[in-house]
Amino acid sequence: MSNVVEKFINYISFDTRSNEEVENVPTTSGQLVLAKALVKELEEIGMKEVSVDENGYVMATLPSNTTKEIPTIGFIAHMDTSPEISGKNINPKFVEDYDGKDIVLNEEKSVILSPKDFPELKDYIGRTLITTDGTTLLGADDKAGISEIVTAMEYLINNPEIKHGTIKVAFTPDEEVGRGSDHFNVEKFNADLAYTLDGGAIGELEYENFNAASAKVTINGRSVHPGSAKGTMINSMLIAGEFMSMLPENETPATTEGYEGFYHIVTLNGGVEETKLQYIIRDFDEKNFEKRKKFMTSVVKKLNEKYGKNTVEIEIKEQYRNMKEKIEPVKHVVDIAFQAMKEVNVVPKVQPIRGGTDGAMLSFKGLPTPNIFTGGHNFHGKYEYIPVYSMEKAVEVIVKIIELYEKM
Repeated sequence: MSNVVEKFINYISFDTRSNEEVENVPTTSGQLVLAKALVKELEEIGMKEVSVDENGYVMATLPSNTTKEIPTIGFIAHMDTSPEISGKNINPKFVEDYDGKDIVLNEEKSVILSPKDFPELKDYIGRTLITTDGTTLLGADDKAGISEIVTAMEYLINNPEIKHGTIKVAFTPDEEVGRGSDHFNVEKFNADLAYTLDGGAIGELEYENFNAASAKVTINGRSVHPGSAKGTMINSMLIAGEFMSMLPENETPATTEGYEGFYHIVTLNGGVEETKLQYIIRDFDEKNFEKRKKFMTSVVKKLNEKYGKNTVEIEIKEQYRNMKEKIEPVKHVVDIAFQAMKEVNVVPKVQPIRGGTDGAMLSFKGLPTPNIFTGGHNFHGKYEYIPVYSMEKAVEVIVKIIELYEKM
């Protein structure tokens, strides 16, 4: 088992699922447990200035080993996993020399990872894949990124003949609930530029991401005995169905791609008296993003006109903005990563992120931070998998980026 895989298997054993309903930072205690374990490991491999703050942000430094003036480069990944599915007791499966056929993840539950549903599996015939057991997510988002960064740092420490400037690393909490950079101390990190290792398939290189907001919709009903309910009962669940039907049916994650935005219902919980819906709103174009937020508010207004004031309430919170405007003036950070991939025989795929990373908010805080692949597929679900080859290539890309900056 390669070094990066060993680290990955260790990290996914930590349950670090974040929780949007919690206001504490980090939102779950498991993230702090992993943070402290990472601090210990970083110190053991020889990193300097290793720390974890009260909010769970881990930072460390690899000092320069050259007299040349080189920009200080940062590498960042997040510790939490998606709240959408369990990340506890992950039982990874290894599929060696993948043959291009269906992979039975869980025979009892009939969970099958099939190239019929996920045709990109065919790209990895002959490779070793790490999959779930069909009951949890895998955690490659973003523990693969952490593994790749730590492995690259350890490689540089063990090979001092590779000259480099000062390198910074950081591991953040709560990225999956849109708060990963909220308490990130850019001044303490003290890097000139950075890269998040939080992308998907091998070769991905991204410096555009969604503008993003969350929308909490609360529908207030009136519960009375159904035998005498005529004219008095207000069933909040029926109004919730009406609310959902008023949003464009062809503007969901399952019907959009590329630069197309969407409305996505994440959770729905309720009864007659009260129903709560949790949405996320996404769009690359800032004007369209504003239109989407206004449209949801207009739907609420129409329903309140129909059913009465305050029957439907909405709270919209911005999560992050498209980093493109902050990256383009310093496009060399993307160009270097592009060149690094080519030099280690990875085909670069520059594309927009249909999601977000810590790098979006950090770019707006003055730290230009494009995103690089981790190698994983099907994040946030039981069909998640990652090829070992892709993880190893991500490590090579990190090292090559560092080498290229030293040669500038």
